[in-house]
Amino acid sequence: MPSNLSEQRIECPHCGHHLFVSLDTSAGDQDYYEDCPSCCREIHLNMHIDDYHQKIQLAIDSDDEQVF
Repeated sequence: MPSNLSEQRIECPHCGHHLFVSLDTSAGDQDYYEDCPSCCREIHLNMHIDDYHQKIQLAIDSDDEQVF
């Protein structure tokens, strides 16, 4: 990957608010939660680093249901 930091625009699965999240690829695959600044509900983010294709795969979930 050319850079360890990336910024991605996502949509809150609860309220539809658009927000930017910073992704740090230096730690490899990550599974974490961000709070939506609009509705204050948790957004589950699951980031997978695909080194072979040099891509970041980001899955966004609402609780246990995959949305994006």
